[in-house]
Amino acid sequence: MDPRPMAVFDLDGTLADVRHRLHHIEGRRRDWDAFFSAAPRDPPLPEGVALALESAEKYEVAYVTGRPERCRHDTLRWLARHGLPTGRLLMRGGGDRRPARVTKPELLRRLARDGAVALVVDDDHQVCDAYESAGFSVVRADWMETRPALEQAQEREGRT
Repeated sequence: MDPRPMAVFDLDGTLADVRHRLHHIEGRRRDWDAFFSAAPRDPPLPEGVALALESAEKYEVAYVTGRPERCRHDTLRWLARHGLPTGRLLMRGGGDRRPARVTKPELLRRLARDGAVALVVDDDHQVCDAYESAGFSVVRADWMETRPALEQAQEREGRT
């Protein structure tokens, strides 16, 4: 284990541009299988990638995402393909539909048991608020325009 403090990054909306797949979850009929199956084709968000690479010079990099555990293989391949630092990846359990503002801080606290968390980067304002309330230093990823479908998926449907 790397003894350095950790910089922890979210994926969707922070490192990965999910806008091309939001049509799968907009409207009344949501196709979650198609939404997550399209994740390997997410373009990287340059601002987030640059921050992750810069952070890796000083911190151990880890990832906390609301993506379900079944997406682990695709997610690890996506991170490697885009040159992101290797690091631990904590994901939402398959049946966990709690809001991201509940699930992700729980995952972050689990990660923090193994070492200090210097900063956490996320795009979801409610998750960021929860992280700050728990005493973590937060960088709010504001480089991708937020769409209502993504916010609903994160908060009300416990999906990402």
